[in-house]
Amino acid sequence: MEFTKGHGTGNDFVILPDPDGALDLTPVLVAALCDRRRGLGADGVLRVVRAAKHPEGAGRAGEAEWFMDYWNADGSFAEMCGNGARVFVRYLLAQELAEPVDGTVPVVTRAGLVRARVEGDGIAVEMRRPRLYDTSTAALGGLTLAGTAVDVGNPHLVCALPAGLDLGALDLTRAPAVDPALFPAGVNVEFTVPGDPVDGVDGHVLMRVHERGSAETLSCGTGACAVAAVALRDAGRDAGTVTVDVPGGRLTVTVTDDACWLAGPALLIATGAVDPAALRR
Repeated sequence: MEFTKGHGTGNDFVILPDPDGALDLTPVLVAALCDRRRGLGADGVLRVVRAAKHPEGAGRAGEAEWFMDYWNADGSFAEMCGNGARVFVRYLLAQELAEPVDGTVPVVTRAGLVRARVEGDGIAVEMRRPRLYDTSTAALGGLTLAGTAVDVGNPHLVCALPAGLDLGALDLTRAPAVDPALFPAGVNVEFTVPGDPVDGVDGHVLMRVHERGSAETLSCGTGACAVAAVALRDAGRDAGTVTVDVPGGRLTVTVTDDACWLAGPALLIATGAVDPAALRR
């Protein structure tokens, strides 16, 4: 099985070329590929398949040739992955499977159509505008933290830490406890503290995240969008640009009246072949 390894600010993925949807991809195989000791190691798998050849993409095949079939590290599906979308497009361009039309590359995801544009060494992807829709709490290591529920095509709970709490000291080895009635399919939980002012943007936030299906990751693109939307709300703004620093690097999020752009590096670091039978031993 051929693969490429890539990452966006440390959010890493195994990319599997499967243009005609012939690969027998299962939750067990995905989890084995993502295993960091017995597999290739990754936060998730990106299967590169033509939209027309995937049952969840066929209905939008007229809008984009490629469907981003994204799986979490535990073998579960995810609706959307912002960093994954940026790495996915980097792969399409590197393999000459797509080229920009009117400056952007369209891709179908489970959360709908997204568009990406190349910005020097980085890639920016346009997603839906985050929707802040409720409040809730996350319980973590004896702490109960208030948060804002945000829909970015997938669910998020953004929890700002009270003054005096150290973001780096949080224990994210276990999933935070959340309200199952509000988040029946689970939720990505972001923890934030304000950062020092950055020139040219409207806000600066430091973030860590526990992703459903993948545990703590070095970065989460849709999580950065959710965090930026909450930061702008708290600053009394409906739109603007926010710098979001994650353990894996820096992302820039621009929220407009009708969309959200996530920008940052997207790198391909290795290619090779893996024996699926050996992964299961």
